[in-house]
Amino acid sequence: MATSRPKKPVHNVHNGVNQLRIIGGEWRSRKLSFPDAPGLRPTPDRVRETLFNWLAPYVPGAKVLDPFTGSGALFLEALSRGAAMGQALDASSLAVSSLKEHLGTLRCTTGQVQTADALRYLETQTATAYDLVFLDPPFNQNLLPAVCALLEERQWLAEDAWVYTESESAPSTLGLPENWRLHREQKSGRVYYSLWQRSSKPSA
Repeated sequence: MATSRPKKPVHNVHNGVNQLRIIGGEWRSRKLSFPDAPGLRPTPDRVRETLFNWLAPYVPGAKVLDPFTGSGALFLEALSRGAAMGQALDASSLAVSSLKEHLGTLRCTTGQVQTADALRYLETQTATAYDLVFLDPPFNQNLLPAVCALLEERQWLAEDAWVYTESESAPSTLGLPENWRLHREQKSGRVYYSLWQRSSKPSA
């Protein structure tokens, strides 16, 4: 996402363009460029590989939502691994334009991407129940609690949906919906990577 947030150094920078690599699935090993914009970087390969190992049984046939898609790395990885359809959003028109080009290059007709503010989109659009949601919002803006509340309250989630979050704060401090169970977590540097599973009722 083209917004300011603390980032680890980005490698593979060539003439103002960065590269990401799709790890698995139909487009395995494909390398795609994305703009060298401030704060725009893919989730690291190692973290993506771990995440999709966790999610392996659940990605094929899933409906995927990525409200802060940025480089599109997670979104493209899910589509490559057999997600049935996906909707990606980003506030940066530069990021959205790049991801649209990638979908065209890959001849992907199951992924849609548009320029939008995530909070406004979730508040105003007609909800679709998604099976898998990726949340990597700009840090230091306290966006995760608000976005997660909207996902739950506006019925954007399937009954047993999986939600992946990246945050600068420990998962236990995020104040996410009570009926979300922390399934797995990992920390790399200052970033927490967490996978949650929704249930239709809050835990007792």
